[in-house]
Amino acid sequence: MSIATPQNPPLAAALILAATTFIAGTTLLAKALGTDLLGAPLHPMQISHGRFVFAFLAISAVVIALRPRFTRPHWGYHIGRTSFGWAGVTLMFASVAYIPLADATAITFLNPVFGMLLAVPLLGERVGPWRWGAAAIALAGAMVLLRPAPASFQPAAMLALGAAAVMGLELIFIKKLAGREAPLQVLWVNNLLGLGIATCAVLPVWQMPSPGQWGALAALGLLMACAQACFINGMARADASFVAPFSYATLVFAALYDFLGFGIVPDAVSFLGAFIILAGAAILAWREGRPVPPAGRAAAAANNP
Repeated sequence: MSIATPQNPPLAAALILAATTFIAGTTLLAKALGTDLLGAPLHPMQISHGRFVFAFLAISAVVIALRPRFTRPHWGYHIGRTSFGWAGVTLMFASVAYIPLADATAITFLNPVFGMLLAVPLLGERVGPWRWGAAAIALAGAMVLLRPAPASFQPAAMLALGAAAVMGLELIFIKKLAGREAPLQVLWVNNLLGLGIATCAVLPVWQMPSPGQWGALAALGLLMACAQACFINGMARADASFVAPFSYATLVFAALYDFLGFGIVPDAVSFLGAFIILAGAAILAWREGRPVPPAGRAAAAANNP
């Protein structure tokens, strides 16, 4: 049984962009928690555990208030999505404690490229030359912000690269679930399973957080819950290969948060990379927003029975 969601590419793009503002905030909080800014640094496993604890509480509160009718979950897809999601976010949180936030974000934003590539064989999506070109432009912007240099190839950068790879796989499971179950059900089950995985993983390294760290963990979980809600709803309203490149906007918000929180002013390279990324996303949105001729709709329907 599938739950039909009206396709709306512009709304999907807006939801993904909203998710990026929240995601950038979580990485900033993770960096604060993984360093000595708020107390003794917390292990990445504990940071990701806090993310699932407080996100689950927030989403459970919404479920209790709305009392939606849940259908039978597809446990295989949920386990796959949650496993890759937990691994990806943990690796990301580990990387930002050791390398600059902009570098870590740029590296992990290879994940939409992995997601787009995997959407072809795993989801049967057809990616035309405009989407390939727009994704390539966005990727070029990410590489500009990465500032390829010997310092970028430190061991911690491989943690961010690993996060990008597993998050690309997570995108596939998100898309599969988006058409089968209601978004709120997907979020609740995902965070329930994630809480179980994270709790088992954190036991050997758990330590008592400081009051400031408790607050940061709670804020991180709440922001992640909001990001997930926007992302799931965005994925349900357009092809994964269309919405994925919009995630690159997180780079822009990460730079903004660096400025507001730490007074770090983006240099010319940062502005150039952000411009290239937004140019790629704009081209993609323009192409997707063009009216589809009746013949084109018929062909699409024939290719997607």
